[in-house]
Amino acid sequence: MVPWGYRRRNFLEPLTLNGQDMGRFKFYIFSTSSLRFVEARWAKTKLAAATLVVAGVLSATVFEANQSAGDVLGLGVGRGQYLTAENKILRAQLEGLTGRLQSLEDQLLALNSRDNELRLTVNLSPIDKDVRQVGVGGKDERVDFGVDPTVNALLQSLSSMVGRAERELELQAQSYKEVVAAYESNQDKFARIPAIKPMRGYYDVNSFGMRLHPVLRIMKPHEGLDIAADVGNAVYATGDGVIQFSGRTGGGYGIAVEVKHGYGYTSFYAHLSKVLVREGQRVKRGDLLALSGRTGLVSGPHLHYEVRLNGMRQNPIDYFFDDVDARRFQELLAESGARPTR
Repeated sequence: MVPWGYRRRNFLEPLTLNGQDMGRFKFYIFSTSSLRFVEARWAKTKLAAATLVVAGVLSATVFEANQSAGDVLGLGVGRGQYLTAENKILRAQLEGLTGRLQSLEDQLLALNSRDNELRLTVNLSPIDKDVRQVGVGGKDERVDFGVDPTVNALLQSLSSMVGRAERELELQAQSYKEVVAAYESNQDKFARIPAIKPMRGYYDVNSFGMRLHPVLRIMKPHEGLDIAADVGNAVYATGDGVIQFSGRTGGGYGIAVEVKHGYGYTSFYAHLSKVLVREGQRVKRGDLLALSGRTGLVSGPHLHYEVRLNGMRQNPIDYFFDDVDARRFQELLAESGARPTR
């Protein structure tokens, strides 16, 4: 029931009571003592304050309940502290990894020195320091990881160190491949080089070169080594190879055998009495080739032995290893545990 005297002309007009304008934005209460409307002072301020108090209490209650339930509302309150602690742990871990990677780089530097020693042992040129630095150099991309500046700097340092280590390992791996390939090639080459005496017997260390021919009695270059022995002494291959010639020659060498060793080497055995191998047959160092004799233009029984490198005659004495002959070579193989040749 509208109190006496209260009326409103329209919705937008101010309220009036007994002809008095009550105002559009003022709060009034009805006084039972005076039976009239009186203005409620500070009503808005008190209402706002009360609302804030209620909202604060409600927010605090909701926050505590959310935290107790493990942040089910996903408010993220407290996550900053957690991330700060996590960031501290990650920084410590990154510093530790940086130290370990630096230690690995130091070990790689030590391997560089060892690598050059290995290269020298297989007759490869060592990798020059400047060449190695160019090989492992390169531009390191500076990447912004979008994290704390300190952590970002650590990550950039790690990325750069890992890049250098990867390039160093790649260069090292390539060098080791070259070392292994050279070693395997050398093992084959060393087995083929004429390196032992082909027969037991006496020889003159000065017989290679110009000399007076024992039959023709003229000065003539002697392009091999004569080893004196009776007819029928065993003649052995001085290195691995393939029989290139076996039989009687058309010149003064009589019956002869020629072995092609590879790598430019050949060996030649002449004045033989009997050949025990055939052309195309593969032989190894220490294999029996023939028996010594006195065929051809000779003054007495002996073995004429030559070593050629790329067609050029070499002094065979330069290729004798400690004057070891085939039999002693077999003994050395047995002592070393290696499998002797047939």
